[in-house]
Amino acid sequence: MLNKTVQDAINEQIKDELYSSYLYLAMSAHFAAANLPGFAEWTRMQSAEEVEHAMKLFDYVNERGGRVVLHAIEQPIIEYGTPLETFEMIYAHEQKVTGLIHQLYEIAQAEKDYATQVMLHWFIEEQVEEESNSGMMVDQLKMVGDQKPGIMHIDRHAGRRVEE
Repeated sequence: MLNKTVQDAINEQIKDELYSSYLYLAMSAHFAAANLPGFAEWTRMQSAEEVEHAMKLFDYVNERGGRVVLHAIEQPIIEYGTPLETFEMIYAHEQKVTGLIHQLYEIAQAEKDYATQVMLHWFIEEQVEEESNSGMMVDQLKMVGDQKPGIMHIDRHAGRRVEE
Protein backbone atom coordinates (compact mmCIF):
# COMPACT_ATOMS: atom_id res chain seq x y z
CA MET A 1 0.00 0.00 0.00
CA LEU A 2 1.23 3.43 -0.91
CA ASN A 3 1.98 5.79 1.97
CA LYS A 4 -0.37 8.83 1.96
CA THR A 5 2.49 11.34 2.09
CA VAL A 6 4.13 9.72 -0.93
CA GLN A 7 0.78 9.35 -2.69
CA ASP A 8 -0.01 13.05 -2.23
CA ALA A 9 3.44 14.04 -3.51
CA ILE A 10 3.08 11.80 -6.58
CA ASN A 11 -0.37 13.26 -7.28
CA GLU A 12 1.21 16.73 -7.20
CA GLN A 13 3.91 15.53 -9.62
CA ILE A 14 1.22 14.16 -11.96
CA LYS A 15 -0.22 17.69 -12.06
CA ASP A 16 3.26 19.13 -12.72
CA GLU A 17 3.86 16.68 -15.58
CA LEU A 18 0.49 17.52 -17.14
CA TYR A 19 1.26 21.23 -16.77
CA SER A 20 4.55 20.59 -18.57
CA SER A 21 2.60 18.96 -21.39
CA TYR A 22 0.26 21.93 -21.55
CA LEU A 23 3.22 24.35 -21.53
CA TYR A 24 4.93 22.55 -24.42
CA LEU A 25 1.69 22.43 -26.36
CA ALA A 26 1.32 26.22 -25.94
CA MET A 27 4.91 26.61 -27.17
CA SER A 28 4.10 24.40 -30.14
CA ALA A 29 1.17 26.66 -31.02
CA HIS A 30 3.49 29.69 -30.70
CA PHE A 31 6.05 28.16 -33.06
CA ALA A 32 3.37 27.06 -35.54
CA ALA A 33 2.02 30.63 -35.61
CA ALA A 34 5.58 31.89 -36.21
CA ASN A 35 5.94 29.51 -39.21
CA LEU A 36 8.62 27.43 -37.49
CA PRO A 37 7.24 23.92 -38.07
CA GLY A 38 10.31 22.07 -36.80
CA PHE A 39 10.26 23.77 -33.41
CA ALA A 40 6.47 23.30 -33.35
CA GLU A 41 6.95 19.56 -33.88
CA TRP A 42 9.76 19.35 -31.30
CA THR A 43 7.63 20.98 -28.60
CA ARG A 44 4.54 18.98 -29.60
CA MET A 45 6.50 15.76 -29.19
CA GLN A 46 7.79 17.03 -25.87
CA SER A 47 4.18 17.64 -24.82
CA ALA A 48 3.29 14.03 -25.64
CA GLU A 49 6.30 12.78 -23.63
CA GLU A 50 5.14 14.72 -20.59
CA VAL A 51 1.71 13.04 -20.79
CA GLU A 52 3.54 9.69 -20.85
CA HIS A 53 5.45 10.71 -17.72
CA ALA A 54 2.21 11.68 -15.96
CA MET A 55 0.61 8.37 -16.93
CA LYS A 56 3.62 6.43 -15.67
CA LEU A 57 3.07 8.05 -12.25
CA PHE A 58 -0.72 7.61 -12.54
CA ASP A 59 -0.31 3.88 -13.19
CA TYR A 60 2.23 3.53 -10.38
CA VAL A 61 -0.16 5.03 -7.81
CA ASN A 62 -2.87 2.61 -8.95
CA GLU A 63 -0.51 -0.39 -8.93
CA ARG A 64 0.46 0.39 -5.35
CA GLY A 65 -3.17 0.54 -4.19
CA GLY A 66 -3.22 4.32 -3.90
CA ARG A 67 -5.72 6.86 -5.11
CA VAL A 68 -4.97 9.26 -7.96
CA VAL A 69 -6.40 12.71 -7.29
CA LEU A 70 -6.10 15.09 -10.24
CA HIS A 71 -5.46 18.76 -9.50
CA ALA A 72 -6.27 21.84 -11.60
CA ILE A 73 -3.67 22.73 -14.21
CA GLU A 74 -2.56 26.34 -14.55
CA GLN A 75 -2.92 28.00 -17.94
CA PRO A 76 0.47 28.61 -19.61
CA ILE A 77 1.38 31.90 -21.26
CA ILE A 78 0.80 32.10 -25.01
CA GLU A 79 3.64 34.33 -26.27
CA TYR A 80 7.22 33.15 -25.94
CA GLY A 81 9.49 35.40 -27.99
CA THR A 82 12.36 34.22 -30.14
CA PRO A 83 13.34 30.57 -30.53
CA LEU A 84 16.35 31.20 -28.28
CA GLU A 85 14.22 32.83 -25.58
CA THR A 86 11.72 29.98 -25.78
CA PHE A 87 14.35 27.26 -25.54
CA GLU A 88 15.96 29.08 -22.62
CA MET A 89 12.55 28.87 -20.94
CA ILE A 90 12.39 25.17 -21.82
CA TYR A 91 15.81 24.54 -20.32
CA ALA A 92 14.90 26.44 -17.14
CA HIS A 93 11.63 24.53 -16.93
CA GLU A 94 13.40 21.18 -17.24
CA GLN A 95 15.79 22.21 -14.47
CA LYS A 96 12.76 23.03 -12.31
CA VAL A 97 11.21 19.63 -13.07
CA THR A 98 14.49 17.96 -12.11
CA GLY A 99 14.26 19.71 -8.75
CA LEU A 100 10.67 18.52 -8.31
CA ILE A 101 11.68 14.92 -9.04
CA HIS A 102 14.54 15.21 -6.55
CA GLN A 103 12.10 16.51 -3.91
CA LEU A 104 9.77 13.60 -4.60
CA TYR A 105 12.68 11.19 -4.22
CA GLU A 106 13.59 12.82 -0.90
CA ILE A 107 10.01 12.34 0.33
CA ALA A 108 10.16 8.66 -0.65
CA GLN A 109 13.47 8.35 1.23
CA ALA A 110 12.08 10.05 4.33
CA GLU A 111 9.06 7.73 4.27
CA LYS A 112 11.30 4.68 3.68
CA ASP A 113 9.34 3.87 0.52
CA TYR A 114 11.95 1.85 -1.32
CA ALA A 115 9.71 0.82 -4.21
CA THR A 116 8.97 4.46 -5.05
CA GLN A 117 12.67 5.30 -4.83
CA VAL A 118 13.42 2.58 -7.37
CA MET A 119 10.60 3.76 -9.67
CA LEU A 120 11.87 7.34 -9.49
CA HIS A 121 15.31 6.32 -10.79
CA TRP A 122 13.76 6.23 -14.26
CA PHE A 123 12.57 9.82 -13.86
CA ILE A 124 15.95 10.96 -12.56
CA GLU A 125 17.68 9.48 -15.62
CA GLU A 126 14.99 10.93 -17.91
CA GLN A 127 15.62 14.42 -16.50
CA VAL A 128 19.32 14.16 -17.33
CA GLU A 129 18.29 13.53 -20.95
CA GLU A 130 15.66 16.30 -20.92
CA GLU A 131 18.14 18.89 -19.64
CA SER A 132 20.77 17.74 -22.11
CA ASN A 133 18.42 17.97 -25.11
CA SER A 134 17.04 21.38 -24.24
CA GLY A 135 20.48 22.68 -23.27
CA MET A 136 21.84 21.58 -26.65
CA MET A 137 19.08 23.49 -28.43
CA VAL A 138 19.94 26.62 -26.42
CA ASP A 139 23.63 26.24 -27.27
CA GLN A 140 22.92 25.81 -30.98
CA LEU A 141 20.56 28.79 -31.09
CA LYS A 142 23.15 30.92 -29.30
CA MET A 143 25.73 29.94 -31.91
CA VAL A 144 23.62 31.20 -34.79
CA GLY A 145 22.33 34.30 -32.99
CA ASP A 146 19.62 36.00 -34.98
CA GLN A 147 20.88 34.79 -38.35
CA LYS A 148 17.72 33.58 -40.08
CA PRO A 149 19.43 30.87 -42.20
CA GLY A 150 20.91 29.33 -39.05
CA ILE A 151 17.60 29.44 -37.23
CA MET A 152 15.85 27.84 -40.21
CA HIS A 153 18.48 25.08 -40.33
CA ILE A 154 18.02 24.30 -36.64
CA ASP A 155 14.23 24.42 -37.09
CA ARG A 156 14.41 21.81 -39.88
CA HIS A 157 16.69 19.61 -37.77
CA ALA A 158 14.36 19.92 -34.75
CA GLY A 159 11.44 18.77 -36.88
CA ARG A 160 13.24 15.53 -37.72
CA ARG A 161 13.32 14.52 -34.08
CA VAL A 162 10.69 11.88 -34.92
CA GLU A 163 13.05 10.12 -37.30
CA GLU A 164 15.95 9.92 -34.87
